[in-house]
Amino acid sequence: MEKEFQEFVQQKYGGSVRLINASAGEPSPEGEAETPEPKKAFDLKFDLKPKEIKQYLDRYVIKQDEAKKALAIAVCDHYNHVRECHEDPTAADADYSKQNIVMLGPTGVGKTYLIRHIAKLIGVPFVKADATRFSETGYVGANVDDLIRELVTQAEDNLELGQYGIIYLDEADKIATPPNIIGRDVSGRGVQIGLLKLMEETEVDLRSGNDVASQMRAAMEFQKSGKVEKEVINTRHILFIISGAFTGMADIIKKRMHQSKIGFNAEITSPTDDTETQYFENITPKDFIDFGFEPEFIGRLPVHVVCTELGVDDLFYILKHSEGSIIRQYENAFRAYGITVLFSECGLQRIAEKAIAQKTGARALMTVCEKVLRDYKFELPSTGVEEFVVTAEVVDAPDVELKRITAEPDYNRRTVMCEQVRRYEAQFYTEHQLQIQFDAEATALICERAIAEAQTVQRVCDQLLGSYQHGLNLIKQNTGQSTFTFPKAVLENPDQVLEEWIRESYTTKR
Repeated sequence: MEKEFQEFVQQKYGGSVRLINASAGEPSPEGEAETPEPKKAFDLKFDLKPKEIKQYLDRYVIKQDEAKKALAIAVCDHYNHVRECHEDPTAADADYSKQNIVMLGPTGVGKTYLIRHIAKLIGVPFVKADATRFSETGYVGANVDDLIRELVTQAEDNLELGQYGIIYLDEADKIATPPNIIGRDVSGRGVQIGLLKLMEETEVDLRSGNDVASQMRAAMEFQKSGKVEKEVINTRHILFIISGAFTGMADIIKKRMHQSKIGFNAEITSPTDDTETQYFENITPKDFIDFGFEPEFIGRLPVHVVCTELGVDDLFYILKHSEGSIIRQYENAFRAYGITVLFSECGLQRIAEKAIAQKTGARALMTVCEKVLRDYKFELPSTGVEEFVVTAEVVDAPDVELKRITAEPDYNRRTVMCEQVRRYEAQFYTEHQLQIQFDAEATALICERAIAEAQTVQRVCDQLLGSYQHGLNLIKQNTGQSTFTFPKAVLENPDQVLEEWIRESYTTKR
């Protein structure tokens, strides 16, 4: 009968609905009892410090220093309290205000990325959802309780681990109820009230009335044992974080600050630059209420974190230095076809400039890269090209450069070698703290010599410069000079040129 029931469910609801064998405890045909494997106990050993969390986040998220500090402190406070309650259950009886967080800032500045990496560092399940998908209980749409069930799913059904997870609700500004709204707001106030219950502390039934699979399991469990064991999870130690761009909030703050300054002659200085994020630094709970949040709801979100807008230099830094840079993804994608892609600094700069124009923050970086490199990923794997450089020209005219790369092997080879020269310069600085730069003629000569001698650019440069760093350091000691431009003469007579530079350094010794 159970097999027929399973087949019926599969046929009606598809393969996505799977029933757990309700008779797992009955003897198997071989006479051996099948005992379910016990879930691994969760042992919370949180011992991180705020600075350690920030240092970890610095590897992935550029800028946002104040936001990282605030998040690190709030997360440490929360999980230190959780650990204390875990070790001493009586600690849960003491009054404690949970460090739930509201994050404000434009799109694409790293809000989600920050929280995702915090959860990864701590080792707790993480659920991200869009606030606009939820509606008040009884209306069409997802229920906020589904967030808790999803958290347990992310914890691989480990209830103990799930109760220490992080729930991140994006686009939360969309559930604010404007003061002038007419009629019943299904996706606003009701959702806030539902979330309020979860943030305060409640128990959520893991069997949803809308979940066909869980209801089927309950029916089969009842058929077997005559009762259904209720599975619930307590939300006491779940950390809630909401975020949004909060468009229009700056006007509310600005109006309040202006009225306060005029009405009470208070010494309040408005931000000099009329940007939203600068006004966010002065936000109060009253501003959230005026925006359309319930007082009780915003009262359960005591930590306010502001993320600032990113500029061109920030996007360039993300591309070049972030461990989570989208560039790594493209390097891996081409490597799968045996192709090495090099991103020049001028190419990265042009990508950042094009991305900033889209006004979606760091999200635009992938959009720009995909538009530029889509045809390269399609065409190059079927050619003999083994490496190429993403230059500013490639970013500005990808189709034109793709044709040149595939049709003119010598052009592509020299472009790659020129980029390798630039990377040798950067490597020299890293190793010796001396900034060197080969001029155009010197760079061309290095490429010609590498081709003629069938050697790598690295090998040619090493042979030419030898122990140049010692002579350059002597010049630096004498004059303070730490930046050197290498003309063609350095490659033709390296020792002679260096000796002349050293002699001159003694005549201009500081």
